[in-house]
Amino acid sequence: MIEVYKKWPEIAKNSFESCNKISEIKNIEHIIFAGMGGSGAIGDVFEAILSKTDIHVSVIKGYLLPKTVNEKTLIIITSVSGNTVETLKVLEKSQESKARVLTFASGGKCEEFCMKNGLEFFNIKKIHSPRASFVSFLFSMLKILQLTIPLKIKDVDEAINELKKLKSMISSDNLTHTNLALKLAENITKIPVIYYPHGLEAATIRFKNSLQENAKMHVITEDVVEASHNGIVAWEKLSNAIPILIQGKDDYEKTKERWSILKEYFNSKNIQFDEVFVKSNSILSKIVYLIYFLDFVSIYTAILTNSDPTPVESIDYIKKRL
Repeated sequence: MIEVYKKWPEIAKNSFESCNKISEIKNIEHIIFAGMGGSGAIGDVFEAILSKTDIHVSVIKGYLLPKTVNEKTLIIITSVSGNTVETLKVLEKSQESKARVLTFASGGKCEEFCMKNGLEFFNIKKIHSPRASFVSFLFSMLKILQLTIPLKIKDVDEAINELKKLKSMISSDNLTHTNLALKLAENITKIPVIYYPHGLEAATIRFKNSLQENAKMHVITEDVVEASHNGIVAWEKLSNAIPILIQGKDDYEKTKERWSILKEYFNSKNIQFDEVFVKSNSILSKIVYLIYFLDFVSIYTAILTNSDPTPVESIDYIKKRL
């Protein structure tokens, strides 16, 4: 898995540049991204990218479409395996609607259904596993959808360059004290409680999922503003947990104030916490940077806790029972 992650900058670049298919869809007011697990994380990223636009975005992680689907809706189906049962059900429902439908998968039942029903299908190669295929799918989809969503090519270039620079610092070629991803993994000896601002939710949810799948551990996520009204109370008792604060250099000024107060509170209670910062770039660059960094943290955490990050036996158990 580590060898695949070390190739992420190259995979991202090749996926964007080698994809020649571009889909231009006009008069869209609502985009729905449907997918589960690693595929669902891609929908979260697109939701973040589109958060500053007038396009209404829904991310579906389940079986059902919202009632608001109409002829001005674009439904984007993503399943790395092509066989995700929940996503297949949404695809079937999408075919019955008036919406435009695009499907991205590495083949499987999704491709069979699209070919049979005349739906647009884009075959993207799976690399190792759904979670490790993240950049292959994301950057291929960014290229294909560049005329549908307001995408700036300079933002894509910036994201790829950030991946390249980050790789030299956090990959397994640098197992020194300067590797901040390894350092954070060494500190995750308790249940992580991850605090985040709303704009970085996509990267945080991905971090939770990666720690769960790779390191086989329980994880809690908390929006820092909402947590100030409820979750913070849990720290009034001794806890087998460690706070991790995911922060952007350009977070909203009131959010920065909240971070300062939260750190002051933790220090007053002698609660050890870790911090992760991302600099002021485009939202695409920030999210991709964080996901790359935090996925490496999850892999290092797996190794340090004697867990093989690749097998996911419990997921396989549930899939076989469905």
